[in-house]
Amino acid sequence: MSDFRIKTYVLGGVSTNCYLVFREGEKTAVIIDPADNADYLKNKCREFGVKPEAVLLTHAHFDHIMGIDKVIDRYGEMPVYVEESDLELLHTPSMNESTVYTNGYSYPGGDVIHDGDVLHLIGEDFRVIHTPGHTQGGVCYYVEKEGVLFSGDTLFCCSVGRSDFATSSTSALIRSIKEKLFLLPDETKVFPGHMGATTIGNEKVNNPYV
Repeated sequence: MSDFRIKTYVLGGVSTNCYLVFREGEKTAVIIDPADNADYLKNKCREFGVKPEAVLLTHAHFDHIMGIDKVIDRYGEMPVYVEESDLELLHTPSMNESTVYTNGYSYPGGDVIHDGDVLHLIGEDFRVIHTPGHTQGGVCYYVEKEGVLFSGDTLFCCSVGRSDFATSSTSALIRSIKEKLFLLPDETKVFPGHMGATTIGNEKVNNPYV
């Protein structure tokens, strides 16, 4: 039985899925898309006895990034991985939509990743799949050994991410899903940025948007 653990927390004003990922019995973790309730995440890290070693961003819209500062304040400097095309969103409140819902948020850093990069974290390999569409720099993280995909706002259960933002493209989004994500095994478990988990096989059959 795998010791790979995924804890899902729905945080923030638009119900964003934040993932705490670790291996049972180990002391390190990664946080995928830290929403704006970093204190809750810190409590969960303490509960499971883990310390995050990296933050992985699927994209840089406000509801996926607003906990970065507090996570780093608590645990110290660590990589914050983001695809290069989304750096401007990460750095610019007016582009990451935070000024629509809050007084504005940006994070000045960012460790650049590209399509095909493999991040060796918590004893696992997280492969970067660049999936532009929802944003230009949207990515998914594929953990092949565990049969898991973190899809951000690219692919949802029987739905897809919005493509009406400044850096969005509907055609690019559909291409990303069909030409990249749908090449993964049908049994791949998909953990999206909003709503419940699904599988690649289910989305091939039942997603009306693709």
